[in-house]
Amino acid sequence: MQSRRHTTMPTTAGGDSSLEPLAERTARGHHAILLANHGPVVAEATLEKAADAIEELEQTARLHLLLQGHATRPLTPEQAAALAISSS
Repeated sequence: MQSRRHTTMPTTAGGDSSLEPLAERTARGHHAILLANHGPVVAEATLEKAADAIEELEQTARLHLLLQGHATRPLTPEQAAALAISSS
């Protein structure tokens, strides 16, 4: 696992014009941004590197939650099945 700079940004309402300058300033010093209650944003030179970065961010967040004693809410098997991509 690589060590990269990432941060969390506060929740904003959809379409809030204050998000753009805040995201731009934040992105200058971070490889990934986690938009609270929305999800991650990563930027890399290639799609493969971006996919690696998002996977790393997810694993880092998982470890943080587990090691800090935060409650997690994993999907139930039914929820996971509903999201699974059909192979047909």
